[in-house]
Amino acid sequence: MVTPVSPPPRAFITCHALDTTTGRPAAGIKVELVLDEPSIASNQSLSAPMHATTNNDGRIAVWVGSSPTTALSPDELVSQAAPHLSGERLRWKLLFHTEEYYGPGKTFFPHVEIPFYTDFAKSHFHVPLLLGPWSYTTYRGS
Repeated sequence: MVTPVSPPPRAFITCHALDTTTGRPAAGIKVELVLDEPSIASNQSLSAPMHATTNNDGRIAVWVGSSPTTALSPDELVSQAAPHLSGERLRWKLLFHTEEYYGPGKTFFPHVEIPFYTDFAKSHFHVPLLLGPWSYTTYRGS
């Protein structure tokens, strides 16, 4: 009997990129996720960006730290940042490296930066990006 392996738990911040020129998922886009506020510059593991690359479906569900010592998921980051929090919201930033996706000089936007807020309750937040070489749209997904 084969025991099914469950996928890793989904991060509370996920994203999805769709290429509007092809109508297909935008696979292979490098993306960074940064906890922008509160600013915790004294703690490298809390201020270091997390990285991922969109999969064949254009999605990111798991984030990786920039080094083994900073490999915190967004969930772990929020838990460790809790003592530094004064409000009920956290400000995050997603940075999509779009020129690497389209190629040098083939897009008006070398990168797309999406700042957004989440609550401290760790609800799931999904941030889709509809991307073309000359425009983009984003919204709070489900």
